[in-house]
Amino acid sequence: MTDRSPTIEDRARAVFTARAHCYVASSSHTDPQVLGWLVELAQPRPSWRMLDVATGAGHTAFAFAPYVDEIIGIDLTPRMLAEAEKLAEQQGVTNVRFVVADIHELPFDDETFDDEQFDLVTCRRAAHHFSGIQEALTEMVRMLKPQGLLLIDDRCVPEDDFVDSVMNRLDWLHDESHVREYRPSQWQAMLEAAGCRVVTLATYIRHRPLTSLTECVSPQNVAQIHGILDSLSPVQRQKLALEEKEGALYSNHWYLLIAAQKIGG
Repeated sequence: MTDRSPTIEDRARAVFTARAHCYVASSSHTDPQVLGWLVELAQPRPSWRMLDVATGAGHTAFAFAPYVDEIIGIDLTPRMLAEAEKLAEQQGVTNVRFVVADIHELPFDDETFDDEQFDLVTCRRAAHHFSGIQEALTEMVRMLKPQGLLLIDDRCVPEDDFVDSVMNRLDWLHDESHVREYRPSQWQAMLEAAGCRVVTLATYIRHRPLTSLTECVSPQNVAQIHGILDSLSPVQRQKLALEEKEGALYSNHWYLLIAAQKIGG
């Protein structure tokens, strides 16, 4: 019997099992401004059912909980959902249910995941880990009712070959379950292929410390991250807005917000 090579999902489960505690109070994942943008984009209604894909510690689900009837949060890492359950109890949230599931392999014997069950599907800071992004998006759209809304908030890269290459390399060194951060034009094409009409696509930038790439990372990968940054030319450093502030290195990280409506119905 031969050993199976670990999949991207296996690596993600291992990484997020080890780092689950980091996401409970992560300033990036609990960012109230971005969570507020998502709620504002969705304009949720009290009767809505919502699916939060790769919910992690549940922060997106908790942001929407006061505005919708029911939320199912799925994640492939049980340890992350254990943290989410604890946060739900601490915050008194009672209309969110967490289920261990992978968006690539939803349990079709569970009626929760029948076609067209949800008014809103959200996926925040996770799509760059998906091994089959088009398959995952198609599944999310399948879960939506006709004219339902899909909201994506994720890391991205601008339409620039250098930034695309270097940021994807740096983020893989930060987390070896990283697959790809996509350009806005790629997101537009993928969502249209999944059967959506893009209503809103907006990008934003956060100027973050180098520790956001090196925290909880192996010494070998940290050394490679420093090596890449040390080797950049002045023009390349400018493209990343790489600069020292108060004794620490900071650089740009790119993100995008998308609201897309399911076509049909």
